[in-house]
Amino acid sequence: MKRRQFLNTSIAAAAAISLPTSQALAAAIAAMSVVAGDVKAVTGNGAQILLEQSAIQELSNSLRGRLLLSGYEGYDAARHVLNPTINRFPALIVQPAGAADIMLAVDFARERNMLLAVKCGGHSFSGKSTCEGGMQIDLSSFRNARVDAASRTAYIAGGSLLAGLDQEAMAQGLVTTAGTVSHTGVGGLTLGGGFGRLARRFGLALDNVTAVDIVTADGKLLHADANEHPDLYWGVRGGGGNFGVVTSFEFKLHPMQRTVIGGEVVFPLSQLQGVLQVYADYAPVAPDDLYLDFVVDSKLGTEDGVCVLHACYSGPADQAEKVLAPIYKAGTPIADGIKAVDYVAIQRSWDDTDPRTTGSYLKSGFVDEIPDQLVSTISQNFKTFNERGTMFFQHSGGAIGRVPVDATAFAHRKSVANMFAVVEWPLAESRDSHVDYIKQYWKQFEPFTDGWYSNEVADHSAKMVDANYQGNYARLLKVKNQYDPTNLFRLNANVEPTV
Repeated sequence: MKRRQFLNTSIAAAAAISLPTSQALAAAIAAMSVVAGDVKAVTGNGAQILLEQSAIQELSNSLRGRLLLSGYEGYDAARHVLNPTINRFPALIVQPAGAADIMLAVDFARERNMLLAVKCGGHSFSGKSTCEGGMQIDLSSFRNARVDAASRTAYIAGGSLLAGLDQEAMAQGLVTTAGTVSHTGVGGLTLGGGFGRLARRFGLALDNVTAVDIVTADGKLLHADANEHPDLYWGVRGGGGNFGVVTSFEFKLHPMQRTVIGGEVVFPLSQLQGVLQVYADYAPVAPDDLYLDFVVDSKLGTEDGVCVLHACYSGPADQAEKVLAPIYKAGTPIADGIKAVDYVAIQRSWDDTDPRTTGSYLKSGFVDEIPDQLVSTISQNFKTFNERGTMFFQHSGGAIGRVPVDATAFAHRKSVANMFAVVEWPLAESRDSHVDYIKQYWKQFEPFTDGWYSNEVADHSAKMVDANYQGNYARLLKVKNQYDPTNLFRLNANVEPTV
């Protein structure tokens, strides 16, 4: 923080000590809103620019929400994402109180061609929701979930987390697909796809979006659905954050009982091949109301590794034993945690599984089948994994695959699962050797994949990103050219405009 800015803030804070509480609070807020000088920033192309103090002050004064600069209270919490190896410093952070604030922020960034990041839950493992020297729009103060039970519709503010959607909908006996970790941002999950424990039954999260309100790169707030701006409605469902900041989602909801059957069955690492073979045979043909994940974890340095089958069955209770029976044919469990459980509770059960106290990097790809050769490749090579690592499959198929490939921008309808390889390391260690290791390790699995989940975009080349949209790329490019011709929204699985 500049010396002058520090002195201004400190003097105001000291003076506030002698004031009554309400006056002190007002004085503190006023001190924080005073911009002390010009601020260095960068454009989307990395060029250095200088933001004039008067322009920043005008933006701050125009917002109902907050504008944060380095050194302000709340700045560090806002700039951080959940991956602790990401340590970037935006020049400005806007925490909007409504859509009008987002429009003002987008206008400010566009007029200066600023690098722009949008943060919802902060789950982007590659840090796309923060930036170095640009503007971050932090939606953490822009959360609300409302359910209209009569129309079976959820209205979700753009910065909301999945927990709010799950809790409000389930209270009315209704659900929609909403990921597997409840502190994930609705926006980030949904715009790229939106897998979850109910996706095989009700489709991806994006398949359940009936409308969005979105601030596009020109600073306008548009409503997009099947009739109004249908091209934009098509593009946001799978095109990620390429087109703007979604301020509101409308989701269709489905009736469902509150109690499901789910949990984990744990097997020793020595049974890896048998457990994985059962998963490979059963996952593609399982009924739609069964969600089944496979996980193998090395746990090096602490204990022997394990492999796990995680289930969530949401169908008729009298069919549960039959549907879950193949799990128990996979081997001899060392622990069985499958039981009747509240759906909202199982949605929260993985909230601590994301590695947030270690460094991490992942590679992933969709698989359209799990052939014997892939089973044997994993079985033979995972036991030689010389890092703290995990491989897992997230179940897809079912209703996901019955949506036409061109119905939304999401192209990967053929997959039966998304396959991941993850490496972790202590934060004190350099990331480079670990990242190089997992990239090399992944090469033996990549031939079995057919594209990758755009929400996991990292250091992929532009050519790789374009190819990943497959047959939907040409239409996506037209939508990008129309709504973001200068590529203001580029920190995503970016479709670079050609106009």
